[in-house]
Amino acid sequence: MLDACCSNPLAGAETCELPAPALQRPARQMALCSSCGEKGKPVQTQTVKAMLAVSLRAMTDGEYLFCRTPTCPVVYFSADGNQTFVVEQLRERVYQKESQADDVLVCYCFHHTVGEIRAASAQARLLIVEDINQGIQAGQCACELRNPQGSCCLGNVRGLIKQYENAG
Repeated sequence: MLDACCSNPLAGAETCELPAPALQRPARQMALCSSCGEKGKPVQTQTVKAMLAVSLRAMTDGEYLFCRTPTCPVVYFSADGNQTFVVEQLRERVYQKESQADDVLVCYCFHHTVGEIRAASAQARLLIVEDINQGIQAGQCACELRNPQGSCCLGNVRGLIKQYENAG
């Protein structure tokens, strides 16, 4: 028999006192890239779908991770380790895999490249960061879809700027 709070449709604001069943969550496996052995960064499935240049029929259901190791050809791998997608299977070049190439995007939404940031003066670099921040505030950012890592690129941009400032 159900408690009154669970059987009464008008009792939505009440708290049901029935004991909640214990939640059983599967143990999360340490998801390591099968190619380089490094831990992957979870990424939304929609990001993987948006980035793949191969038929999406090749993709299985499940959790995917991003491999940020520069020397590893794998970009995405499934948490169960049964599937990988490599650089050549993506629509977009990946900053983490080609961070020294001048024509690689480091900001995928507003099209700022490694070469642009490298060649920019300190003042121009600040303007690049400001441009990105303004785009984010205007709701024009879509890093979760456009950036292969599936998250905001601003950290990558700032890291690259810091790298160049420390170099000279």
